[in-house]
Amino acid sequence: MSEKAPEHLDIADELIAEAHSVSRETIPDDMRPWMAETILAIDTFSRWTGYVVCWLIVPMFLVMVYEVVARKFFVAPTMWAFDISRFLYGATFTLGAAFALSRGVHIRADFIYRNWSPRTQARVDLVLYILFFFPGMLVFMWMSVDYAFEAWERGERGMDTAWMPYMGPIKSALPVGIAFLLIQGVSEVLKSAYASIHNRWPF
Repeated sequence: MSEKAPEHLDIADELIAEAHSVSRETIPDDMRPWMAETILAIDTFSRWTGYVVCWLIVPMFLVMVYEVVARKFFVAPTMWAFDISRFLYGATFTLGAAFALSRGVHIRADFIYRNWSPRTQARVDLVLYILFFFPGMLVFMWMSVDYAFEAWERGERGMDTAWMPYMGPIKSALPVGIAFLLIQGVSEVLKSAYASIHNRWPF
């Protein structure tokens, strides 16, 4: 005989994206107005960029379906489907990273992290953002801007397929995605600063 299902399920887990979202209803009353408005503005921006970027999955799916149908049923494989699908996948991954960060779904050693108090979690996050995240992302941004600019300047083309697509557009997604990440990082630092003082997260 099966056991009775629990009447209440605990879904307030750090692994669940909605538990990390911030809104005007969840912002604490004791948070400074400038901090609250900055967090809300950045999280809203990241949310809408995430909503827009996720639509890249649709053309990627259609391209892959078209290639399979053309190849299997009409023996007419394309030269461009592989490139388009990997470009769209790369753009989705890169441009959507800030949205993932805003929802708290980036990979971490959660089996350790979840057992800490909010104050300890926040202090560790704060140190890691300041010492590693921002310096690393700024260096990555500098390198990726040069990487994308050079692709446009030279008219660089992909040499690993017969289609030889121009690489400038897809390489430009990298610095844009990093810029989104840096912006969202400011929000995460403010959340961590608040939690490190008050021992509770503002969501």
